Amino acid sequence: MTYPEHDPRYQQPPAEEQVVHERVEDTAASRSRAVSMVCAVINFLCGLFAVVLVIKIVLVLADANPSNGFASFIDGFAGAVSLGFEGLFTPASDKLAALFNYGAAAIVWLLIGAALTYLIRRFAQPGAHRSVRYRRTVE
Repeated sequence: MTYPEHDPRYQQPPAEEQVVHERVEDTAASRSRAVSMVCAVINFLCGLFAVVLVIKIVLVLADANPSNGFASFIDGFAGAVSLGFEGLFTPASDKLAALFNYGAAAIVWLLIGAALTYLIRRFAQPGAHRSVRYRRTVE
């Protein structure tokens, strides 16, 4: 029976060589991903609210049947996200009132989303000067 150490083809690693595993902890990258994810969720929700308000405007302008399931769902959803703009403008025409009231609410939702993402990116995003920490383990 031959042992691998006695086999001439076997090369043993040098004794002074150590196996080193390095793991980079880049907290700025994970923080940047989290900030981007939060901003994406905020943009999605504010955009969704604005789209619902625009659909409400289109349904009112097209004289949609208010007893229809989809129209009543949009009416309820738009009433919930109208930010109190419903009834703010009172022109003679109901279509113009819907256009002004829900249009203003949609624009405000887009401005809210833009302002929130700007502030979050401004104050929560890591700066240009950052340090990367290394954790080294020797086996």
